[in-house]
Amino acid sequence: MTPVDWYAWHNDYDNPVSPLARRLAAVQEQARAALDQARPGPLRAISVCAGQGRDLIGALAGHPRQRDVRARLVEIDPRNADVARQAARAAGLPQVEVVTGDASVTDAYAGMAPADLVLACGVFGNITDADIERTVGYCAQLCARGGTVVWTRGRWVPDLLPQICDWFTARGFDQLWVSDPAEGWGAAAHRLTAAPDPLEPGARMFIFRSHDPATGPPRYLS
Repeated sequence: MTPVDWYAWHNDYDNPVSPLARRLAAVQEQARAALDQARPGPLRAISVCAGQGRDLIGALAGHPRQRDVRARLVEIDPRNADVARQAARAAGLPQVEVVTGDASVTDAYAGMAPADLVLACGVFGNITDADIERTVGYCAQLCARGGTVVWTRGRWVPDLLPQICDWFTARGFDQLWVSDPAEGWGAAAHRLTAAPDPLEPGARMFIFRSHDPATGPPRYLS
């Protein structure tokens, strides 16, 4: 599998008709909807494998509740993390913290979980099926009761989205929205109706393995 340059990968966002740009718009819409429906008062948001932060920063910028939200974006690539910091400053979002670090470890979210909005975009398309199920379980620690998780996953054959939705349901989440399969990309939003589990310190939620554009990530360990 050819290594992906995750900095250059973001270039497709700048083409408004690209699948990635359309997916970004849908994710931002779901994040804004979650903020619209969130409880009054201070809110917390988390972005796992945040990249350049376009989804969360784009959703917060100009939103009526942007000043209510304290956010932490975790991204291991320092180039992408630096772009995210610049974007947060440019959008007037001083309460957005960008951490350059390993987003797969629960310690990265200490003090921020459980959060009212959790973004796991670009994660499930780069890990095995078992790690997706495992990470969904950790979403029940990262997310507050009544909070929303917005996530993405490519619709490679076989399409794993229905199974992922079932995993969220089994962990106490209600499905709010799922993208149309005809779009060719996958995204969904789920709300936690159960009480969140305590955040397990020092736990690894997943191992990031990247993906083949045609066939997706390795689904199982060989």
